[in-house]
Amino acid sequence: MICEKTRLALQKLFPTPEPQEAPIEDAGEEKDKKVPQEPRNNGLVERDYAVHGYHLDAQVSPDQLLEAVTIVDEAEFFIESITGVDWIKDGQLEVIYDFSRYDFDLCRVVIRTRVDRNHPVVPTITGIYAGANWHERETHEFFGIKFTGHPHLVPLLLPEDADFHPLLKDFKA
Repeated sequence: MICEKTRLALQKLFPTPEPQEAPIEDAGEEKDKKVPQEPRNNGLVERDYAVHGYHLDAQVSPDQLLEAVTIVDEAEFFIESITGVDWIKDGQLEVIYDFSRYDFDLCRVVIRTRVDRNHPVVPTITGIYAGANWHERETHEFFGIKFTGHPHLVPLLLPEDADFHPLLKDFKA
């Protein structure tokens, strides 16, 4: 029930009337298929939890991020993690936010946003989820993504004078 309400609320962010439905995979198929490497358009995709580990997958622009995060907050989800992905061939970095709700109605939501690799800036969500503070600091350290409006975007694990981001694909150790 909560997944359906959240789906309907998130769907309002996108111009298409209904979310895309991901193809159903046969349980007997090999699971070694590669994940598509091309960026997908902004939108909402319903996923099979047993296959993907989440129910809803929203790709949003950085301008839509706070609105999407507010929707999952109002549905009483909690932030699980924030991480980055370096799509070096596309010249983009992706920020991935995982949200969960473990009560009578299990529902997991992923919100993704992509930014230019040379200007990786997204708004902080710490004003909505205070628990995102350290997740954003870690993602900033390892990928160089700047979270505008973050209250204390200083190094968490690396030395304060580190001028590198070790999880970027072109990082040379």
